[in-house]
Amino acid sequence: MLRRPEYRRALVFCALIGIPVSLVAFFFLAGLHELERLIWSDWPHHLGRKQPAWWWPLPLAAVAGLGTSLVVLRFPGRGGHIPAAGLHSGGATEKAIPGVILAALFCLPFGVVLGPEAPLIALGGGLALLFRDLARAPATPASTALVGAAGSAAAISAIFGNPLVAAVLLMEVAGVGGAQLFAVMLPALLSSGVGAIVFTGFGHWTGFKTGSLAIGLPAPPLLDTGDVVWSVLMALLIGVVIHYVMLTGRRTAVAVAADPLRTIVLCALAAGACASLYAAITGRSPTDVALSGQATLPQLATDPHSWPVGALIAVLAFKSAAYAVSLGSLRGGPIFPAIFLGAATGVLLAPLPGFGVVPAMSAGMAASTTAALRLPVSAVVLVALVIGHTGSLPIVILAAVTAFVTTELLPEGPAIPPFRPRGSRRS
Repeated sequence: MLRRPEYRRALVFCALIGIPVSLVAFFFLAGLHELERLIWSDWPHHLGRKQPAWWWPLPLAAVAGLGTSLVVLRFPGRGGHIPAAGLHSGGATEKAIPGVILAALFCLPFGVVLGPEAPLIALGGGLALLFRDLARAPATPASTALVGAAGSAAAISAIFGNPLVAAVLLMEVAGVGGAQLFAVMLPALLSSGVGAIVFTGFGHWTGFKTGSLAIGLPAPPLLDTGDVVWSVLMALLIGVVIHYVMLTGRRTAVAVAADPLRTIVLCALAAGACASLYAAITGRSPTDVALSGQATLPQLATDPHSWPVGALIAVLAFKSAAYAVSLGSLRGGPIFPAIFLGAATGVLLAPLPGFGVVPAMSAGMAASTTAALRLPVSAVVLVALVIGHTGSLPIVILAAVTAFVTTELLPEGPAIPPFRPRGSRRS
């Protein structure tokens, strides 16, 4: 394929469009961050409050619900795909860009429990196709898939700050290799995790060395039997819980299809009510439940002991409920709330005998991300990036595989219609 001139030209074109797509994605994310800071930090401070009042999420949720419903009903592309259906690398076109941007602006800064990755994928793919049309490049089914995937990867790398995560994520999202890929990949992933545990354990117990590529960087504490056993059991539990959260999202999507305007508004208000109830009960900031969890996750990881057990249970319950209704009605991505829920579960269960905070959070994030996305390799790579080391990677792999198998064996629930938004075209 590399010997074909048209493919080499496509590679050069994809490299060129990566520049403007990345710039747009950067300023899009920066704008969302500034709006979020303005709404949840600056405005409450101007009112003389250290944190938003318990009722603060309710009017913001009304804005999110009304704005999103109008975008879904009036704009080509319907604001992007339904988050409960998972991530998609195709479907959005240049005509869908305004709706995707507006839906993200109405949802993400106003307390919707979703992340920015799905709008970025749609925005990047749509912009890439727009630039292709402006350059009058040939529009074929193959070029549409290639250019769209390249644009999505350029945009999604902005949020993760790592091109490897974007490449692996888009590969799994696009279904490269189909079912055969998972059939081969899952056993290999599992055996590699088990093999790493065995080698680490025997090297520690016997004192013998087998040689490696390690260069002596600081490593986390060695894993032990408790870490492995509790991680697998926790992954099983998380897999079941996140599966039914996603299932609730799918059922919510079915209800939204029957009556979009009213149902979207009610779901947004329900998500806001979850954040308000959490703040009223615990006295903590409603931002713990509202928003995607991307900003709260570093606080949880840096000082997990500042979270009482009651607050952890409350944030898991209320954020899971808000996440479920947001998945089926609003617009955004499922990754960051899932990561936070897994990390919070890990902190809650870390005091179990033989369990550590770092392995517990690592395994929890891997299990929840895998259960939400059904993309085990992407989940492992993403969690490895988040934790910043490979010491916990064996249990991250075991947790991801356990959660993936668990969710695959549970009932699917109602089907969501294929994403064919207004304004999209079939290639």
